[in-house]
Amino acid sequence: MVTAYMVTPLFINNAGPWGLLLIAVVVLVLFGRGKIAGLMGEVGKGITAFKRGVKDSTDELESKPEDDAAEPAETARDVTPARDRDNA
Repeated sequence: MVTAYMVTPLFINNAGPWGLLLIAVVVLVLFGRGKIAGLMGEVGKGITAFKRGVKDSTDELESKPEDDAAEPAETARDVTPARDRDNA
């Protein structure tokens, strides 16, 4: 049986503010400020695009007229092939 304790690396359980600061400094030294800033900018653009897409689809659903939602039964077309209409 796999538990969360077994999957989580040991240092994360004991990481306090100093441990997190040390990890942040190591990441900053390895990748540099410019690379991290560019990555965060791309993440921000992705979040903005996602929010815009959700808003657009919500607006589209709300502005759709209810008359187009379902055709009345009187205007339904018979799409049965001519050779099979007698069997129906």
